[in-house]
Amino acid sequence: MNDQPARVCLVQRHATVPHASRSLREPNAFYLPGRDGVFASTPATAGPWGPASQHGGPPAALLVRAFERTESQPRSRIARFAMEFLRPVPVAPLTVRTALLRRGRRATLLRGVVEAGGQEVLLAHAWRLQVPEEPVVPVPDRFTVPPIPAPAPTSAWPGAHMDGYMNAIEWRPVLGSLGEPGPGVAWTRARLPLVAGEETSPFARAALVADSGSGVSASVDFSTWLCINVDLTVSLHRDPAGEWVLLDSVTITDPGGTGLAVTRLADENGAVGRALQTLVVDRR
Repeated sequence: MNDQPARVCLVQRHATVPHASRSLREPNAFYLPGRDGVFASTPATAGPWGPASQHGGPPAALLVRAFERTESQPRSRIARFAMEFLRPVPVAPLTVRTALLRRGRRATLLRGVVEAGGQEVLLAHAWRLQVPEEPVVPVPDRFTVPPIPAPAPTSAWPGAHMDGYMNAIEWRPVLGSLGEPGPGVAWTRARLPLVAGEETSPFARAALVADSGSGVSASVDFSTWLCINVDLTVSLHRDPAGEWVLLDSVTITDPGGTGLAVTRLADENGAVGRALQTLVVDRR
């Protein structure tokens, strides 16, 4: 956690960026792969608070990618991912390390860290579950998926850094506005691959945008209040299909200064899971 107004709930007020304004000089991925688990962070990872600090989505997806490649097993999938923000993540080379904590017949627990400049900045765990040989009894989430709206400019607060993550993700608001407080529903799509030269996995695509739930549903006036998430949990009962991920988000705050952002995640076929963010709310 940090006290700067940087990790405020992602998308805030009134600056705009066109829905398709990328140039040839802009990065073609969020990260460039290197050796020994080191990744170069491109400017696309920068959050809306400035060019030096990353939004939480890209490093979360990078950790998911690492978990999917750690002690991989046939007929298994990552089902839950939980990440703690230890420090702001700089737009700088990142080292990703993972380890197996517990292997079971049906569930495997993994641990991962992200380091920058010799310091741990993120800590994460993931559960990998075995897929049974025969289908189980389905109990569906009967969520009605809204249609994807036409392209529109993206809103943010005055002075927001729009040339990083904000422009690397396409935003299609369905309910509410990214420029107004309150619950919100928005379709999202990454314009870039997570890692150059690779196809982004379904769970990583969800993790890439799940940290934006507290911004889609921002519930306080950011000219007066900070709203900082200290963690991110993503639990998916199935992997999303296709490139679009829906965020159906609500943010709750208490006078005691604690908040919670709850996001239903969906693809064009229906709901796929939930994301949770624990929030610290305080005056600037």
